[in-house]
Amino acid sequence: MTLNPDASGLVESASAEYVHKRIAELGPWFYEFDLGKFGKTTSILPPEVLPIHETRLEMVNRAVDAHFAGSFSQIRCLDVGCHEGYYSVAMARKGMREVQGVDVREQSLEKARVVAEALGFSNLTFGRQNCEQMNPEEIGSFDLCLFLGVLYHLENPMLALRNISRVTSNLCVLETQVVDEVDGYAEWGAREWTKKYHGVLAVIDESGEFYSDNRETGATPLVMCPSPKALETMLKHAGFRRVEIIEPPPGAYEQHQRGKRVVCAAYK
Repeated sequence: MTLNPDASGLVESASAEYVHKRIAELGPWFYEFDLGKFGKTTSILPPEVLPIHETRLEMVNRAVDAHFAGSFSQIRCLDVGCHEGYYSVAMARKGMREVQGVDVREQSLEKARVVAEALGFSNLTFGRQNCEQMNPEEIGSFDLCLFLGVLYHLENPMLALRNISRVTSNLCVLETQVVDEVDGYAEWGAREWTKKYHGVLAVIDESGEFYSDNRETGATPLVMCPSPKALETMLKHAGFRRVEIIEPPPGAYEQHQRGKRVVCAAYK
């Protein structure tokens, strides 16, 4: 279905029949979208887990609004691992000049495109991309990059962070599950030669979820989940000059409250 922009920057509304049909065809949905006159999608997440999205968005907004206040109309945003487009839509609503969402799964992108059509955003597009394989020279440069709920589903997280750093000109907001911190020294060639390690990467097998077609996994079944110190060290080696952990708001989702998930702002 092709929609045409009007003078306001929105696009001609899709029909209710079309939107309702596509929502039913593409279900079940992971996110709850408020589609205005078209109603809402229903998330398959349990009620106790659903607040994770609101907490994450509030923390993302805090970093983005503080850094780009007053200049949204000039901002290009890339949402890496956009899933159904929940955070892409939130950035488009701010009036950003351009928001591109990319994801490894076409099924999720189909949903994102229906949401964008229903809401009528002409500044929002979606395409297929694997963050561990993307070519930054082809993608270009973005003022803002979102990388939310993806890192701990990757086999090569450092490669992905280097790719993202190369396409980010200003700010990356990243959210990930983290594992418990571990500090210490490793022998490095001989007993008396040691190297301090800066956090750890936990090796996790997601084969059960991956081979049952769980759409919340990465592109491979083997993944690496960082500790907080490892995450900060990796971001700095990827090319970000400053990294800040964003404090969770009052009433935040329980994992954010306990520090088992973190949101950080990484600045170029």
